Amino acid sequence: MTGETSLPTLLRSMSPTLNDGDYVFCCLADATPPADLQALGSFREREGLSLILPRQQAERLGLAFDYIAAWITLEVHSALNAVGLTAAVASALADHGISCNVIAGYHHDHLFVAKADGQRAVAVLQQLAKQAE
Repeated sequence: MTGETSLPTLLRSMSPTLNDGDYVFCCLADATPPADLQALGSFREREGLSLILPRQQAERLGLAFDYIAAWITLEVHSALNAVGLTAAVASALADHGISCNVIAGYHHDHLFVAKADGQRAVAVLQQLAKQAE
């Protein structure tokens, strides 16, 4: 199924959803994850394997982290070649002093914001969607 590419449609339809839980970013220098690891996301960098994990899993595995995030899913099926959604979302959040780490999945975009900003970020995104109507 092809995702949406129209920016106005993406903004109107994004339906930001705050997922339950605390999420953290960790890095494994040797890039070999533990056998029982259930990462939400990963990316291999020169410095090691970056992981996005539920906080409880990182703590159980003794992995270091220094950023606790809330996870927001934009429920619209955005095409990987859509132009402007990341910029519009990041700009709206930045205007409210909220940092944002964006991960594009095949179907949806996922935002990680500081845990304390989760509810406020959803409200900002809902307002952005309303303005696009």
